[in-house]
Amino acid sequence: MTKLKNKQTNKISILGIGNTLYSDEGVAIHVLPLLENALAGFENVEIIEGATDGMRLLGPVEEADYLLIIDAINAGEAGGTLITISNDDIPQYFGVKMSIHQVGFQEVLFASKIRDKLPNEMVMIGVQPESLVLGVELSDTVRAVLPDLVIAVVEQVKKWSN
Repeated sequence: MTKLKNKQTNKISILGIGNTLYSDEGVAIHVLPLLENALAGFENVEIIEGATDGMRLLGPVEEADYLLIIDAINAGEAGGTLITISNDDIPQYFGVKMSIHQVGFQEVLFASKIRDKLPNEMVMIGVQPESLVLGVELSDTVRAVLPDLVIAVVEQVKKWSN
């Protein structure tokens, strides 16, 4: 099922996921207010704080023409490194869980895929965490790359909006 429309009316959803209780794991939630200001002129952009909402994010994912996911990404890089993953390179699977209540974002993507309702394009932009200790503040290293993260997100939105 392809949802191609006029570029001006394509819905771009920006989804920030992560847990703000574990320092850099909450990078996406911390950058969302900066993105609201940077993207104020884009009427076709919706910014969603997904936090750790799991399956409640199925609707916003399936309603998007283009989906940009922001998260902490452990890619084995130096803390603060920006990482971009696109489309099929974004992990989508239903993993083994200790509880039925443990549904993560990868399962949301998997559910959308089997329902044939994935967005036309998906990009995940993340930051390699430096610290995942209990605490609500970002590490200095990750806080310092927030402006670069905003620039990367805005550039992707501009590509999809042209």
